[in-house]
Amino acid sequence: MIPASMASLFRLVLHEACPLCGAHLGVPGGETCCLSCQNDLPLIRSPLCIRCGIPFPSPEGEDHICGTCLLDPPPFSKARSLGRYEGPLHDAIHRFKYRRMIPLGEALGKFMGNLSMPGISWTAFDVVVPVPLHERKLRARGFNQSAVLAKALGRVAALPLDVFSFRKIRETRPQTFLSAEERVKNVRRAFEVVNPAAVEGKRILLVDDVFTTGSTVREGVRELLRGGAADVAVLTAARAVPRFMGGS
Repeated sequence: MIPASMASLFRLVLHEACPLCGAHLGVPGGETCCLSCQNDLPLIRSPLCIRCGIPFPSPEGEDHICGTCLLDPPPFSKARSLGRYEGPLHDAIHRFKYRRMIPLGEALGKFMGNLSMPGISWTAFDVVVPVPLHERKLRARGFNQSAVLAKALGRVAALPLDVFSFRKIRETRPQTFLSAEERVKNVRRAFEVVNPAAVEGKRILLVDDVFTTGSTVREGVRELLRGGAADVAVLTAARAVPRFMGGS
């Protein structure tokens, strides 16, 4: 856990401490996190689905499209995630999201921007757009975790950030304890493009914190495409991966 001492907190804010374990990095502004934590992160690597980004169980073989995407093609052109939603990455996202450790989210966004992901090139996008929160949820939480990730990633990738053209217009129930079918219904028509001129013809990178069933980002992508976007890809900090699909 990150040490609670004031000195450690100052080092974290100044980017001198590892945001995951609190260890002193030595060079401010250098590595995103310490080498030990980098090695412990459950990063998603090839082989994976070239469409939805889910890793395949076997470490052997090449990237290819998975059966699910063949039978039910998603609306996004591709989706990728930094790592599996487990272990230290799971803990880091929870501390960032629910304990309001904003520097930790900034570090994750920076790490997402610095890590090479199969099939992702920053030059393929025009703008970064975070998945929005409903205004009531935003007031209650005090920040949009997806916007924090998107802003940090955009700085690394040299991509502009748009947090105004895409909004969540309907308050929804938390997705955590809903079934896959209930998740789809819960977010249906929950988003709206409020500035079509800023979206039309753009190649958009939609950023969120966790990809679970994908119902939220799918609905967001559909709305952006309805609003005139030329292409939408998805990038998340973590991906929930069933054990039979590649967990260890």
